[in-house]
Amino acid sequence: MAEAHQAVAFQFTVTPEGVDFQLSREALKQIYLSGINSWKKRLIRIKNGILRGVYPGSPTSWLVVVITTVGSSYCNVDISRGLVCYIQRCLPERCGPYRTPQTRALLSMAVFSTGVWMMGIFFFRQTLKLLLSYHGWMFEMHGKTSCFTKVWAICVRLLSSRRPMLYSFQASLPKLPVPSVPATVHRYLESVQHLLDDEEYCRMEVLAKEFQEKTAPRLQKYLVLKSWWATNYVSDWWEEYVYLRGRTPLMVNSNYYVMDLVLVKNTDVQAARLGNAVHAMIMYRRKLDREEIKPMERMFNTTRIPGKDADMLQHLTDSRHVVVYHKGRFFKVWLYEGSHLLKPRDLEMQFQRILDDPSPPQPGEERLAALTAGGRVEWAQARQAFFSSGKNKAALDAIERAAFFVALDEESHGYDPEDEASLSLYGKALLHGNCCNRWFDKSFTLIAFKNGQLGLNTEHAWADAPIIGHLWEFVVGTDAFHLGYTETGHCLGKPNPVLAPPQRLQWDIPEQCQAVIESSYQVAKALADDVELYCFQFLPFGKGLIKKCRTSPDAFVQIALQLAHFRDRGKFCLTYEASMTRMFREGRTETVRSCTRESTAFVQAMVEGRHMKADLQDLFQKAAEKHQNMYRLAMTGAGIDRHLFCLYVVSKYLGVSSPFLAEVLSEPWRLSTSQIAQFQIRMFDPNKYPNHLAAGGGFGPVADDGYGVSYMIAGENTIFFHVSSKFSSSETNAQRFGNHIRQALLDIADLFQVPKADR
Repeated sequence: MAEAHQAVAFQFTVTPEGVDFQLSREALKQIYLSGINSWKKRLIRIKNGILRGVYPGSPTSWLVVVITTVGSSYCNVDISRGLVCYIQRCLPERCGPYRTPQTRALLSMAVFSTGVWMMGIFFFRQTLKLLLSYHGWMFEMHGKTSCFTKVWAICVRLLSSRRPMLYSFQASLPKLPVPSVPATVHRYLESVQHLLDDEEYCRMEVLAKEFQEKTAPRLQKYLVLKSWWATNYVSDWWEEYVYLRGRTPLMVNSNYYVMDLVLVKNTDVQAARLGNAVHAMIMYRRKLDREEIKPMERMFNTTRIPGKDADMLQHLTDSRHVVVYHKGRFFKVWLYEGSHLLKPRDLEMQFQRILDDPSPPQPGEERLAALTAGGRVEWAQARQAFFSSGKNKAALDAIERAAFFVALDEESHGYDPEDEASLSLYGKALLHGNCCNRWFDKSFTLIAFKNGQLGLNTEHAWADAPIIGHLWEFVVGTDAFHLGYTETGHCLGKPNPVLAPPQRLQWDIPEQCQAVIESSYQVAKALADDVELYCFQFLPFGKGLIKKCRTSPDAFVQIALQLAHFRDRGKFCLTYEASMTRMFREGRTETVRSCTRESTAFVQAMVEGRHMKADLQDLFQKAAEKHQNMYRLAMTGAGIDRHLFCLYVVSKYLGVSSPFLAEVLSEPWRLSTSQIAQFQIRMFDPNKYPNHLAAGGGFGPVADDGYGVSYMIAGENTIFFHVSSKFSSSETNAQRFGNHIRQALLDIADLFQVPKADR
């Protein structure tokens, strides 16, 4: 193969006189450039490590302190109060560089200055940590900021004014606090009282009291001990037990999807759009390596490795290629030529070469990725049996060591406002595809459809949705406003035709392995076929109108979801809303139990239809205030569910049985919701470009008889919803629930008598 010759640095032949080596100058040049690039990265990491380690100090500030100390000495002013003389006496005499008194004096002043400088850094970090531990500002009324909070904000701004690097504030972030057991138990009982009848609630109250008095104190001591020792008392257990120990398929059950810009289109050329997107992603990774952006480290070069009992996350420091799937074949595409990142036009050429390649899949190759879509135990066993040596191991390594996975689809998908089903079909294609054209174990799969539309399928264990949203905003913004296209829709520039073509991965898949692949495919297909997804754009109003109702947009939507669910099912249920805890070190998520006593009171009053508008408005405002307070408590470390989850893990380690914890942890979330963040980075002005909106993303239902609802309040005038359920449940219907959501939003807006012309 042509690329094989390009990859070898030298050739040799055996002659009667011996071995004749023929060195390839071009290959050696590429090796040299690659080495230079590697050393540059190492030096950047070393420099970043030093600067990050002494933030907010800097070499310049250290030099200022040294000059001040030395200058004061020459002015016969001892600012050290005798410490410089003491240090000088401690230095060894008549030894190398310390021989002259002048040298000893300068060295002692440098040591003193370094100590003062380090103490200043320590004082800064501890002060900032103390300031960041204050969360009272979150609970103040909008527009009624207290004097204390204003002073606090000024202090934080002063202490964080110098431009930080990616991890500069890590040491200043406070640790996630462990709530008290009585507070957590009280909030739990309050969250379920309106969902249980009197008998059930009394039984739960007895279990809770017994737990609080007998079992909890011992468990809490271990948890507090862990919080002292570990950076975050939740995150590692959450990742391991909630994600990595799950044995059900990742597809639908765990992975989620992200959509492209849906109201504008820059090109119809599939390879060109992918060329710009991949180039932008590697630019983002470069900024990440140089610590120029926030906030994550495992986004790239990361793969979930299957295990029989638990999976693990494999993260590499670097990767110079991606793997592309097209028509049942896998290709390795290099991202660099020597030390230089390939231009978008070169990447477009490489992807077009794959699209034009007529070669058929090898036996078993076409549905190989279904192994990552089926059961985890079956995949782990197959990986050990069939992919632990030879060409299969080499090919699998290429996938697992790739920066990310790319899928070139043969179908066209996107959003057509004239076709209501188009957005739902687009979401289904991103959520599971055909069950064998996504590598669900990779941190994310970048999907390019035939019409140039893009999307992501993301593995959940390594991070949560706002993290991938940060990357996606950078990619679509860079693609639209910085890279651009020619008039014919191709990437800008001229391709380099001498680049080695993409390399086909080679497999030797025996019939036994093909049978396992087919079995995983059937499991995945049954799961995918059971998912009903209804995605729609709500056009009557968005954030702009909701603000006129004097409530938060999130609370407005969450209360509307409660109203819609009651109309749909005739009852209330435990509702999961994800909240971020990123104000704490290594914070991930907490649960906001959105179905509150106040929201159910409002819903019941709305359904009865006998209350005056003023009464309904009052009930709504109380429900909104309660929701906002619950959200703030979750964000500030005073949530319910992560604390109970960790107490449960401790009980398992200690072999302690707790009926209360067992029941709490087994309660189903029949309504699981999440708001999608947007405009986390300012790549463009949304007021100037109102149509540059992505449609957000979604996930599968958490419970077999429940709903999964993801929503994005996209600017001032629209909201995107992604509603999922299962066809196998006779109680749920995603489209029916979506229609209830529409009506609930309109009914709540009418309460506040907002003119239809404003919608």
